[in-house]
Amino acid sequence: QVQLAESGGGLVQAGGSLRLSCAASGRTFNFLNMGWFRQAPGKERESVAAISWTGGRTQYADSVKGRFTISRDNAKNAMYLQMNSLKPEDTAVYYCNTDPPTHDRWGQGTQVTVSS
Repeated sequence: QVQLAESGGGLVQAGGSLRLSCAASGRTFNFLNMGWFRQAPGKERESVAAISWTGGRTQYADSVKGRFTISRDNAKNAMYLQMNSLKPEDTAVYYCNTDPPTHDRWGQGTQVTVSS
């Protein structure tokens, strides 16, 4: 059973950058398509980016294309989200999960706050 833990969030000014990390336990991580999701206050959780189990295919929400980059390191059981040119509307709790998401794998998430 894969367990996931997010880290790397924080407070940053608009235009700044953050790198989120997702640490996974369990051998099956290497064979799972994964994604980053976010939930802003008063809004539904949404998909931000996804990556195939090999890392060879990625996709992004239109709102983050050209600014965010998803990557993974299967040797380290880790996935990352490099976020550049952050905007106040990127403020949310960010989660990692499988893609599509698995209900019982939602973790605590990591808070990203972008000030204007």
